Amino acid sequence: MGKMLSQTGVALPAKHHYIVLDGLRGVASLMVVFFHLCEANNGGSRFKQVINHGYLAVDFFFLLSGFVIAYAYDDRWQTMSQGQFYKRRLIRLHPMVILGSLIGAALFYFGKGPDFPPIAQTSIPRLLLVMLIGCTLVPVTKALDIRGWGEMHPLNGPAWSLFFEYVGNILYASGVRKLSHRALGVLVFLAALFMAHYAIFGAQGDLIGGWSITPTQLHIGFARLLFPFFAGILLMRLGRRIHMRGTFLPCSLLLMMVLSFPRLGGPTHLWENGLYEALCVLLLFPLIVAMGAGESLAEGRSLRVARFFGDLSYPLYITHYPLVYLYTTWVVQSHASRTSAVLVGAATSVAAITIAYASLKLYDEPVRRWLSRKLLA
Repeated sequence: MGKMLSQTGVALPAKHHYIVLDGLRGVASLMVVFFHLCEANNGGSRFKQVINHGYLAVDFFFLLSGFVIAYAYDDRWQTMSQGQFYKRRLIRLHPMVILGSLIGAALFYFGKGPDFPPIAQTSIPRLLLVMLIGCTLVPVTKALDIRGWGEMHPLNGPAWSLFFEYVGNILYASGVRKLSHRALGVLVFLAALFMAHYAIFGAQGDLIGGWSITPTQLHIGFARLLFPFFAGILLMRLGRRIHMRGTFLPCSLLLMMVLSFPRLGGPTHLWENGLYEALCVLLLFPLIVAMGAGESLAEGRSLRVARFFGDLSYPLYITHYPLVYLYTTWVVQSHASRTSAVLVGAATSVAAITIAYASLKLYDEPVRRWLSRKLLA
């Protein structure tokens, strides 16, 4: 973390960086990419997934976000206003939101075909309107659903989680940061009940969803945001760490196992899978974060790898899905064989990683440095 300027213009000292946690975010981002590519081959059935719980990476992101935000800002509110906090978060997150919308618009028309008729019927002015709205992260309603998938951001589906990330940031800055440990614990407990109730007793038996502006989807989105985000804040404040060396590899393997575990219960016992996912979010994810935050090594090969994955994580997450749209269109229209799907999927993964790294080095980092100089000095 770089230095921060207080309201008096005095530079605040940089803090220790949780490199392992950043690296785990990168591992989760890769799992999201693989999940989305596999999803294109499941015939529309949530019971035929290869990476069965890859979508839970979003819940893991929310937990990490709450932890890191509380660590970075909890002790700085005496010298920082809400406006400065929002400015810093926008500088950190929003340049890539804009780029994701632009990439989505640039690739949109390559997804034309009889299986996706709204694309062919979309005019350029309508596309540009949706792109500009996407750059603001304001959700669109059904009237502007130009893909027909019901997404609040039809050019870049994963932007829905950034919308909820912003909601979490606003909740933190406007009130949650002031709560005592006990009050925050009560809030976390209620949010846990809210999330677990939907996961176990909901109509799906899982936590898939949150990307549409409908009552049901908003219910899912807030259920997925509130517990992990608030739990991350509480975990940081309580100082719960599992101190050990070399945690990046075991934490990465555990996270991949959790996200790839076979779906439980099938279509007849949905609650079993919902219970598994609730336990992942309630127990396993906080355990992984506590282990990652307890890393005691200052440097080493694993931490260098973690740093690389951490740098790549957000650009990869927010730019890969326009490629997944194209891959899905190809799979559906060509009736691709399993071998072809794997080969093209692997090439799509390489392309996604390449675009993410180029976005990081050629756009995101330079733009954030420029904005920091202009807006924070």
